[in-house]
Amino acid sequence: MLTPTLLLSLTLTATALAVDFPAPDTLPASAALPEVLTMRDGSRVGTKAEWLERRAPELRALFTHYMYGARPQEQRAVGEMIREDKAALGGKATLREVRVVDCGLAAPVHLLVLIPNQHAGKVACFLGMNFNGNYRLLDDPLVQMPAGWVAGAPPNRAAESGRGKDKAMWDVEQTLDRGYAVATFYCGDVVPDNKELAEAVLRKFRTSEERGDADTAVIMAWAWGFSRMLDYVQTVPEIDARRVAAVGHSRNGKTALVAVAFDERFALCIPTQAGCGGTAPSRLSPELAALRPNGRPGAETVAVINKNFPHWFCGNFKAFNEATEKLPFDQHALIALCAPRPVLLSCAEGDQWANPEGQFAMLAAAAPAYALFGPAPTLPAQRPAIGELLNERLGYYTRPGAHSMISADWKVWLDYADKWLR
Repeated sequence: MLTPTLLLSLTLTATALAVDFPAPDTLPASAALPEVLTMRDGSRVGTKAEWLERRAPELRALFTHYMYGARPQEQRAVGEMIREDKAALGGKATLREVRVVDCGLAAPVHLLVLIPNQHAGKVACFLGMNFNGNYRLLDDPLVQMPAGWVAGAPPNRAAESGRGKDKAMWDVEQTLDRGYAVATFYCGDVVPDNKELAEAVLRKFRTSEERGDADTAVIMAWAWGFSRMLDYVQTVPEIDARRVAAVGHSRNGKTALVAVAFDERFALCIPTQAGCGGTAPSRLSPELAALRPNGRPGAETVAVINKNFPHWFCGNFKAFNEATEKLPFDQHALIALCAPRPVLLSCAEGDQWANPEGQFAMLAAAAPAYALFGPAPTLPAQRPAIGELLNERLGYYTRPGAHSMISADWKVWLDYADKWLR
């Protein structure tokens, strides 16, 4: 159930949203990162209580108004079992397919849950959102395929040829072998990742026909979907409700971080290669913002991401395309909203578009909020070498390779979870 602290935070956030925020173009400019402990009125918070009661609600209100849009109503979801296989994956797991309903969406969300059969007591769980449907994670011919729109070649529908195609990306057997459960759902079951189709679903979260500048956008809707899946996962008898990690890659990594920042029930967050709009700063150095010979900047910019994916962020965020210095926050503040829970930023050196170096800078800037909850996180002056895991509460890892989610990533994430979720 929602905890009293979370309910208080959501209430305060709603109250803060009632404040008449300035229009984006009237906000003061600051090339430097806004200090995470400094309130809008210039006062500073210096205790955990002040953070929880004042600064965290203010930051959530700012993120919803200027970037992700309003968070939908916290309507607790209910799960209905579709199928159970107690001898899945050669007997190593119990597989359950669940239809999650009564969460505010017209259609159900299909959740796939895999629980290791060889476990003692309740297990921790990785909850993640996938790109193309649960059926792509396993060779199992019985796992349901999405019935609606799926990204890909026309006609943009799930096909048998895709079954099991993302098996290496998720490597659920490695996770099960390490004693963790896995739960996953398709992003399109919440909102399709298509700018035209998304609008039909987003209308359910507002009262007007047209989307206003601060109305719910897709990443916030997906993050809210994470919370509705957590509603069910916390009722699974074999899963420890206090030890559920949110994990996601790329846009799904952005979503996982927003989910954890807005829902304190999550115990840990692993956003991988989440980049602009997620774990990388909106304010870029001139070197990264400069165009390369291919016509692209060195790292993804706010202007580029808003042009390519206008449905991900709210209308107000577009006003910062060429004026990121006016943002009253940056992504370090989103990481700080997860405090004191562990956050591991996972990067790839070949994915400079996601700005690995800038992501590390976000950890350092978020650290003062974590220090309010106990000892300040230990962060080196320079980001760790490639292949070296910074296994701290504010964690960091870079591997060789490109923008992808691979089996080797899961090995590192499981090592991190072994320290922080056991």
